[in-house]
Amino acid sequence: MAIELQPEMLDFTTLLLPGEYLAWGQASAEPTALTARLFTQSGAIPGLRAFVGMSWGTPFDGVEAMRFQSYCGAGHNRVLERAGALDILPCHYSDLPGLLARQVDVLLLNLADDGTGRFSFGAALEYLAPLVDSARLVVAEVNDQTPWSCGERTLSADDIDIIVRTSRPPATSPKTEPGEVERAIAARVAGLVEDEATLQIGIGGLPEAILAALAGHRDLGLHSGLASDGVAGLVEAGALTNARKSIDAGIAVAGLVAGGPQLMRYVNRNPCFALRPTTYTHAFDVLSAHRRFTAINAAIEVDLTGQINAEVAGGRYVGAVGGAADFLRGARASRGGLPIVALPATVRGREGARSRIVIRLGGPTSTARADAGIIVTEYGVADLRGLGLGERRRRMIDIAAPEFRAALEAGEETSPHPART
Repeated sequence: MAIELQPEMLDFTTLLLPGEYLAWGQASAEPTALTARLFTQSGAIPGLRAFVGMSWGTPFDGVEAMRFQSYCGAGHNRVLERAGALDILPCHYSDLPGLLARQVDVLLLNLADDGTGRFSFGAALEYLAPLVDSARLVVAEVNDQTPWSCGERTLSADDIDIIVRTSRPPATSPKTEPGEVERAIAARVAGLVEDEATLQIGIGGLPEAILAALAGHRDLGLHSGLASDGVAGLVEAGALTNARKSIDAGIAVAGLVAGGPQLMRYVNRNPCFALRPTTYTHAFDVLSAHRRFTAINAAIEVDLTGQINAEVAGGRYVGAVGGAADFLRGARASRGGLPIVALPATVRGREGARSRIVIRLGGPTSTARADAGIIVTEYGVADLRGLGLGERRRRMIDIAAPEFRAALEAGEETSPHPART
């Protein structure tokens, strides 16, 4: 049975053991009251380590006593990366549940309470669910502003060791308005997507622009690692009904809810939305069984053979291996599926514009060319499926920015920057 404490009474120095490994929810699921308390006390507990996902509400400035590991460099993780305190775990997202279950000693959660003794996972189930059973200690921030999400599992007080009650809005990420280039790419992607398709979507300004461009579609479904603000917008537009899904008909499925108030209102106590674990959202047999499963992901750069770097830009770790390969493979195997990767053709830096269609990647190969499908820029669509390297090269040059095509034809490097992995 859980013990209830006021936030100021929570003393991690008496709860944690030296060298323990912690984990907590990411993005809108961050238990920010718990992490803030942890960081003020971590200096008294030697050797603490933590696995963090996208960090939106947990600033790491001044946290010097702990070491951190993550699958990504998003959000406040960039503070850790710049300080040399972030160890990247380069794995497919589908591998995270098993990897973490073997390592995590202490789990911090952000939960919702229904008033009857049951607790919802709120904004994230994904890789957290199995950690409840394997962690030595489970501490829950029960937040009355966290949405009650439907899903395959709820918790009772017997599953939790300590409960801390709070009232604060879920963490959000700053919004970026799409520009002309993003809108052009979004229009091209929307032109590929059929009505009644089941969508997987990544996170960021470009994926949000693509969701907005799909508002005129009908009977779309959602089966994704995450649901973002654009998902709620599609529901309001009448485009996302989930009515034609091959699996989970009538229900939008995601592992993580990452967004603002509109999205939280859509999720809260909605039986037509369900959180599922990563072992389900990223499972190949589930993804491939959907008709018209359409995976839409972003990238930092793509080479002429279809190899994708989604991790390193300008020598800094800013992205992730993530679930792209899982979803692209599922979409390739789906009847009528579309494995899509979208990106602007150029990026502007101090030295001017550089091509993001390149001869050689400036970072690691996050997705192999064998898994590449359809690459989209503002200049066109390159469907690489079933093509040899020669034809891939021609099609990729055709969707590069015109000012870089001659250099790419000649095999000249257009985007020199140091790789840092």
